[in-house]
Amino acid sequence: MNDTTLRDGFRVEIDAARERGDIVLDRQPLNVIRMAQRDQLRAAFESLDADPAVRVIVLRAAGEHFSSGGEIRGFLEASPEHVSRLAWNIAAPARCAKPVVAATQGYCFGVGFELSLVCDFRIAAESCLFALPEQRLGQIPGSGGAARLQKMVGITRAKDIVMRSRRLSARQAFDWGVVTECVPDADLEAATDALVDELRSFPPLAQRTAKKLLNDTEDATLSLAIDIEGQMYGRLRTSDDFREGVEAFHAKRKPVFKGS
Repeated sequence: MNDTTLRDGFRVEIDAARERGDIVLDRQPLNVIRMAQRDQLRAAFESLDADPAVRVIVLRAAGEHFSSGGEIRGFLEASPEHVSRLAWNIAAPARCAKPVVAATQGYCFGVGFELSLVCDFRIAAESCLFALPEQRLGQIPGSGGAARLQKMVGITRAKDIVMRSRRLSARQAFDWGVVTECVPDADLEAATDALVDELRSFPPLAQRTAKKLLNDTEDATLSLAIDIEGQMYGRLRTSDDFREGVEAFHAKRKPVFKGS
């Protein structure tokens, strides 16, 4: 059963048969993200994360472009308190226990780029251009974009992108480790579908644990990260899914995971 809910500038689609929930940016032609929409997007991610019918969340966009960024006037009209919460709203995909896939094409600028950076996997069409253009407006990225980008590509490349408002092609973004896959535009939907199906094939409890481990230890020392990994490994040792995986391996059959 498919279910579609319309929101301000985007829609939420749930395909229960494929255990998939999509958040589709749809304010064409440029899919500008308004200030109030950021909070609504956060709530949409949280709702899909809590939905037992959804295993994988996909963030994508209708039309030629993923997003040209935020609504510029909204920054002047919003209160300082509201603006200070922007990074929290945009970080919603990272807080989701479930895997989140971003599929991007055309312009992926500003908050659109920042939102994609928070997702676990990024599939970019060859037409995609990434940029953090805030310097041209007398600002800096305000939703974690510069910080996350520096973690991915290092300070030299991050300065090149942020301080020069440089546009990064999809191919270069792939070469620099910013995106997971770079595919022809015509293959973006199929590549996204294939990744979703692959992610669904893994045991959900182990998958959620792996995401939490990697997120929680990103800034940890090596010794602390190894200790946390061992603690999580030990807890999974008692799971039904681990027992099923071992038994299926020895019986040479396909495992049936239940997420417990």
